[in-house]
Amino acid sequence: MPTLILVRHGRSTANTAGVLAGRAPGVALDERGAAQSAALPVRLAQVPLAAVVSSPLQRCRETVQPLLQARPRLALHIEDRITECDYGDWSGRKLAELHDEPLMEVVQRHASTAAFPGGETLRAMQARAVDAVHDWNARVAEAHGPEAAYAMCSHGDIIKALVADALGLHLDHFQRISVEPCSVTAIRYTRLRPYLVRLGDTGDFGALVPRDDAAGAADGRDAAVGGGTGAA
Repeated sequence: MPTLILVRHGRSTANTAGVLAGRAPGVALDERGAAQSAALPVRLAQVPLAAVVSSPLQRCRETVQPLLQARPRLALHIEDRITECDYGDWSGRKLAELHDEPLMEVVQRHASTAAFPGGETLRAMQARAVDAVHDWNARVAEAHGPEAAYAMCSHGDIIKALVADALGLHLDHFQRISVEPCSVTAIRYTRLRPYLVRLGDTGDFGALVPRDDAAGAADGRDAAVGGGTGAA
C-alpha cells in the first residue's frame, strides 16, 4: 500500500488572529504561511509523488500551489472528505472565548462524544477522513503501484485523527497529538498495519522553546482546537 504524506496547511490569517476558522470562506495563508508553503517543494524534493490531494478550503489549496508549480505533471485532486471539521456555531469565534465553554472539556477529554452545536461530531470527522485515505490508498496503488507516495493537504484536527487511527489510538486520545502549520506527517500503509514514520516534521525546533506568556500556559493545559499556530 502507498505512503501517505500528510501536510497541514501553512499558517493562516485565522491562526494569527486566534480565531477558529472552521469552514469559513476566504481564510488565506498569512505571510509566514506563504513562506512555509514556498519551502514545501524543497522539503519534499526527494519524494517522487504520484498525486497531490487537498481539502477544498483556500488555505490548503494555497499551501500546495508551490508544490504543483514545481511538479507540473501533477494535477490537484480536491477531496471534500478531508475538509476542516464542521465546528458549527463555534466557527469564526475567538479561541479565547471558547475556552470556558462546557463543551471544551468534552473536546479535550472525551473527544469521541463531542458534537459541535450546529456542526458535526469529531467521531464523524474522523470516519470520513479515514474512509477518504483508504479510498485514495487503493486508487494510488492501482495507478502507480504499492510503493507509491502521495501528498494530502488537510487540517490540524483531521491529521491528528488520522494519526490516531493509524496508531490504533482511541479518538479520546487524539488531543495528545500535535501538528504545526505546514508540518509533514508520513504514514506508510501495509497489508497488515500502518506505520507512522514521521509526525509533525517542520525542520524548525522553535516550538520547543519554553514560553512564559499566557498563550504558552494555555497551550500546556489544553490542545488547540483546529491546531496551534506553531512557533512564534
